[in-house]
Amino acid sequence: MLRYLTAGESHGKGQVVILEGMPAGVPVAEDYITRQLKRRQGGYGRGERMDIEKDRAEIISGVRHGLTLGSPISMLIRNKDWDNWAEVMSVSPINNKMKPVTRVRPGHADLAGVLKYNQGDVRNILERASARETAARVAAAAVVRGLLDKFNIVVNSHTICIGGKWAKTTDPIDWNKVESSSVYCVDGDAGKKMIKEIDSAREAGDTVGGIFELVAAGVPVGLGSHAQSDRKLDGRIAQAIMGINAVKGVSIGLGFDMAPLRGSKVHDVIGTDLRRKTNNAGGIEGGMSNGEPIVIHAVVKPIPTLGKPLPSIDLKNGKEADAHYERSDVCVVPAAGVVGEAMLALVLAEAVMEKFGGDHISETLSNYKNYLVSTEVK
Repeated sequence: MLRYLTAGESHGKGQVVILEGMPAGVPVAEDYITRQLKRRQGGYGRGERMDIEKDRAEIISGVRHGLTLGSPISMLIRNKDWDNWAEVMSVSPINNKMKPVTRVRPGHADLAGVLKYNQGDVRNILERASARETAARVAAAAVVRGLLDKFNIVVNSHTICIGGKWAKTTDPIDWNKVESSSVYCVDGDAGKKMIKEIDSAREAGDTVGGIFELVAAGVPVGLGSHAQSDRKLDGRIAQAIMGINAVKGVSIGLGFDMAPLRGSKVHDVIGTDLRRKTNNAGGIEGGMSNGEPIVIHAVVKPIPTLGKPLPSIDLKNGKEADAHYERSDVCVVPAAGVVGEAMLALVLAEAVMEKFGGDHISETLSNYKNYLVSTEVK
């Protein structure tokens, strides 16, 4: 089983991730991981924190001479802002009394968290609930992308909506153009409108959300299974994407747009070459990949830390008060797309290892090649 585990607080010493289940012999480059982390920090609308942190993952174990060993891979992403928070986030007891955060934010984990864990200081919740943790996930995914590359599986994302401003997209998507956009949008005119919407929200002390699209190309037929609900590939992907901070909705292929259509307009006709003539299913049927690109849409809500805070409650005295404010982003949709890539890559890598196995990448690829022969049209 390929799996990962993260640890770390937003303003603690750093983010840690352990990745287990990678076969031996897969190339890993710290510079490539850094590039993926930089993409996560990008996107118009990010806050001041991005000017402080220049994320780089330090590989602690599991890699030697640029290749995975088959043993657990551990990485550390240090928080440069730790120096400013060393006393507030000290692991050891301190002499100075810290002023607790008691004004909870609507839309955040604050209130549910302090009630669940019986905490008097919201910081004990918000530090881990922060999207800063997603840096560790992106680092783990950067490693598994090396595995996916061996199978010619490529995962990309782009922004299709911010604040009600929609992009026009074409097939195929020019991914170089997406990367050159400050909002990761292939439609230049729509991108300009998105930027204006972000600026307008910033001036109003508000935030904006939107939608990103994920596309995984080169996925072979047969990842996942129809046999049990928890093995269905679409269910596993949906859970992974919903686990991203601020994501409140996920659809696959046409998704909700299928609702008003009849079956004859929805289901993808199969040709004599066993390929679909359309891809309304988004690359997954019956819980299994069908050989077409996997297409996912995810809705990102406006983040809950507002420059002009909403009315809330102060847990210290039970009275109405403005919600707590800490420096924050105005829009995270482009960055959330990069995290979406990471989560999709992690799920696909797990499904690949589940299907083809192997302790060394050569064994995994040999199993894969034999499988391709068995699935050829006779």
